[in-house]
Amino acid sequence: MHALLSQLIVGTFAPLDLAQLRSQSEIDGPLWSYTTEQLNLNLLRFRFGDGIPNHQNHEVDVLLLVLEGTGMLEIDQVQQPIGAGSIICVPRGAARSIQATSSELIYFSCHQRRAGLFPTVTKHNAM
Repeated sequence: MHALLSQLIVGTFAPLDLAQLRSQSEIDGPLWSYTTEQLNLNLLRFRFGDGIPNHQNHEVDVLLLVLEGTGMLEIDQVQQPIGAGSIICVPRGAARSIQATSSELIYFSCHQRRAGLFPTVTKHNAM
C-alpha cells in the first residue's frame, strides 16, 4: 500500500519507504512530516490502544488515508471502524479522535498548510 503514498508525492522528493520509516522510530505519532507552500503532509503510526484524543480543528478539512492496520475513528461522536485503504475527509470544525485497534495503525494525513498544532498522543499500553 505504501506504493500509493509514493505516487502521491513523487516529483517533490524521493519516494518514502514505509518499512524504513517504521524501523527508524520506536515512538508513536509522526513518522514523517513535510510542508509545502500550500500543504501539511504527515505519516503517523500508533500501536494498539494508542492514538489521538478527541479534539476540534476549526481551521481546515483533513484528508486521512489508512495504509496499514485498523482503528476506530470518531467524528462528532459517531464512531467508524477504519482499515487499510480507508479514505476519510474530516470536515473543518468536526470533533475527532482516532485509536489503533490492531497491533499497529499507520495512516497519512494531508491538509491545507497552517501553524502546526499537534494534538497530544494518548498512551494506553505504556510499559
